[in-house]
Amino acid sequence: MPAGAGRPGALSGHRCRRIRATCRPTRVTLAVLTPGLQTTLQDAGRPGLAHLGIGRAGAFDAPALCIANALCGNPPATCALEATLLGPTLRCDRDAWIAVTGAALTLRINGTQCPTWAPVFVRAGSRIVLGPMRAGCRSYLAVRGGFGAAPVLGSRSTDLNAGIGPFNGCALRAGDALAVGSIPGPALPTRAAKWQLDPRPWLRIDPDAPLRMLPGAHEGCLTDASRAALFDAPFRIRTDSNRVGVRLAGPALAWQSPVEMISEGCIPGLVQLPPSGQPIALGPEGPVSGGYPRLGQIAAVDLPRLAQLRPGATLRFTRCTLAEAVHALERRTRALSHLAAAIATRLAQ
Repeated sequence: MPAGAGRPGALSGHRCRRIRATCRPTRVTLAVLTPGLQTTLQDAGRPGLAHLGIGRAGAFDAPALCIANALCGNPPATCALEATLLGPTLRCDRDAWIAVTGAALTLRINGTQCPTWAPVFVRAGSRIVLGPMRAGCRSYLAVRGGFGAAPVLGSRSTDLNAGIGPFNGCALRAGDALAVGSIPGPALPTRAAKWQLDPRPWLRIDPDAPLRMLPGAHEGCLTDASRAALFDAPFRIRTDSNRVGVRLAGPALAWQSPVEMISEGCIPGLVQLPPSGQPIALGPEGPVSGGYPRLGQIAAVDLPRLAQLRPGATLRFTRCTLAEAVHALERRTRALSHLAAAIATRLAQ
């Protein structure tokens, strides 16, 4: 793991403060009053740059981002806020439509509780509060038109570990200002929506439902007892987990004999085994190459579930074939497409 794996960001706080003034937009529409525990701008990330040593970053729970954007009438990869465990407090300086998805929390506007997983109209001057998350780990706030931060390497995503993205790759802080873009087409009506989505198909927090994992190159090098434990024993999410890697605590896994390897390419969801014997599942800011032995690859369809596991939660793994992983991902992609179409129809009514 890189040196920054245990830190919330690769840059010191002093450097972030010194440079942040140059990152502020000239037109303020959302002002950060309190930033929450860790709130960043995220979109679909920076795929295709691993050969340059640049990771993908982007939203950890991609379907939650897509649904929040659909509820605002945005394209699915539009830039939104990703909040972790405790959301921000914002002031909206102009009328706007917002939507909050992902982890379960209480959304209040001017003290009044409002629905999540639904389009919500916000009047200019309103105070938006995203409270602590009751279930899950990450929530997403989208605004119609998206956030207008300048793209860095083709994306508005913040990569905390690399220090890339809006606000010099730092999480939001009190006093930061966010401009909101615009999208063509008729404006949404200003009346409150009378409907909201059921989050249960998209927010699955069930410790008894294992994460699907394809076998890795070195799984067979584990001792018999460790191979059994990998798929039978529960693992706890450690408190030093972050967007670089979800660190697991459980039975110490051991090799039949020492395993040596050269660094190879890495992608989010790769489960590695460092010398501690405690696995690490890479997140969206994980390294693009690494030399730890590979136990397996979490199926892409289950990465949103990994994103929503909070410190102290437990997970289990189950074996999965490539064909099963592809089929499950295709089913989810179709479901997301159908949901986005249904939302667009409701917004047009």
